[in-house]
Amino acid sequence: MLPKNVQNKAFVARSDDSKICVVMVGLPARGKSLIAGKAMRYLGWVGIPARVFNVGSYRRFSNPQPGAAFFDPHNEEGERMRRAAAEAAMSDMLQWFKTGKGIVAILDATNSTKERRKWIYQECTEAGIEALFVESICDDEDLIMTNIKEVKTTSPDYKGQDPEVAALDFRNRIRNYEKVYETIDEDEKKYTYVKLINVGSTVIINQIKDYLSSRLVYYIQNIHIKPRSIWLSRHGESEFNLTGRIGGDSNISERGEAYARALPELLRKSGVPDNTKIVIWTSTLRRTIQSARHLKAATGYEKLEWKALDELDSGVCDGLTYEEIAEKYPEDFAARDEDKYNYRYRGGESYRDVVIRLEPIIMELERSENVIIVTHQAVLRCIYAYFMNVPQEQSPWMEVPLHTLIKLTPRAYGTEEQRFKADIPAVSTWRGKGTSAKHQEFPAEGGKKEDTETKH
Repeated sequence: MLPKNVQNKAFVARSDDSKICVVMVGLPARGKSLIAGKAMRYLGWVGIPARVFNVGSYRRFSNPQPGAAFFDPHNEEGERMRRAAAEAAMSDMLQWFKTGKGIVAILDATNSTKERRKWIYQECTEAGIEALFVESICDDEDLIMTNIKEVKTTSPDYKGQDPEVAALDFRNRIRNYEKVYETIDEDEKKYTYVKLINVGSTVIINQIKDYLSSRLVYYIQNIHIKPRSIWLSRHGESEFNLTGRIGGDSNISERGEAYARALPELLRKSGVPDNTKIVIWTSTLRRTIQSARHLKAATGYEKLEWKALDELDSGVCDGLTYEEIAEKYPEDFAARDEDKYNYRYRGGESYRDVVIRLEPIIMELERSENVIIVTHQAVLRCIYAYFMNVPQEQSPWMEVPLHTLIKLTPRAYGTEEQRFKADIPAVSTWRGKGTSAKHQEFPAEGGKKEDTETKH
C-alpha cells in the first residue's frame, strides 16, 4: 500500500496552480444550473475542491419569489437588487478563494450582457483568478419546454405555486431576459470560453490554456441536459456473499438467481416511460452477467460489458473473509478501517483507484440517456457518490444492499433518488467502521417495493 499522502499527491497533481471561476452564461431554461451542479459534483468526486455560487440564492434573501416583472430590464429597482445579489455572490466567491480552500468556483447566473461579463472578468483578473465562461445556447423548443416544466416544479422561486401559473410567469421572465441578452461573440475573443449549442450538438472552444480548464471543458462538453434516469443494482446474491468472501468471480446463489428473474419486473415498477430505450451495463464478472441476462431477454435492450465496472481489486486478500484478513494482515485491516477511501489492498486497489478507472464510465454516462448498471458494491458506492455528491471519506461506508434497485433522476437542483427492494432475502455484506470482522450469516429481511422518498 502506498502511503496516503503519496496516493493523494499522485492523483490530484496538476500542471499548474490555477484558480478558476466558471461563469455560466445563457437565458433561463437552458440547463445552466444543471451543468453547474454536475460540474461541482464531478470536481469534488475527483478530489478538486469546488463550490457553486448561485446568484439567484442571494437574490432570494430579499425577494424570495419575484414575478416576471422583477426581471424586466426597465424595472430599475429590480435591476438594482439583481446587481446587489451578483456583487454579494462575487464577494463571497473571492473570499472563498482567499481562504485557500477552493480551486474552482462556479458562478451560476444568466450573466447575459457583455457589460456584466466584462465586470466579472475584471474582478477575477484583479484577484488572479482565471474566468472560464460557459454559454449554453438552445433553440430546441421541445427541450426548452421540458426545462420550463423542470424549473416550475423544482425551482425555489415557484415553490408552492400553481404549476401552470408558474410556467406562464417563467415564460414571461425568459422574454424579459431576451430583450437584453447578448451572446458571447467576436469582441470577447480575449475571454476563455466554451459554447454549448443545442445540448452540445455543436461545441465552440476558445483560448483554453491550462490542464485543469481543459479537463473541465472536456467534461462539460460531454454532458447533456435532456431528462433521463439511471438505474443502479448490485448483482444478485453470490456464492461468495453467502460465505463472506470478498472479490473472486463466483456464480450467483439460488436467491441471486431469483433476483435476476425478478429484475425486469422491478425495473418496470420503477416507472420506465413508454417507448423508453435503456442500455444495460454490467462488469465482465459472472455474477453481474448472470444477474442481467433475464433483463436483456425480457426487454431486448442492448447490453454492454465494461472491464472498468469490475469490483475493486482486493489483491492478496481476494477470496478471503474479513476475519481471515484481520488474522493474516492485522495492520492492513486496521489501516483500511482508519482511511478506507485511500487504503490500497496489497497488490490491489483503493477506492480512489476505482474512481480513477471509473472516470471514463462517468463521461460515457453523461453522454448517454437511460442506463441500468448491474455491478458491484464498491463500484456502485463510487457511482452513487458522484450523482449524490457524497464526500469521498463517507462513500466507502455507505450501505448498498443486495436485491435493491436504485433509480437516480438528475434534476436542475439536485438528483432525485428512489429505491425499490425485491421481496427476496439476501445476506448483508455491509460492515460499519470499527465493527467486528465476523461475517453476518443471517439473511437480510425481505420486503416489497419500498422507499420511494425523494432525496436530493
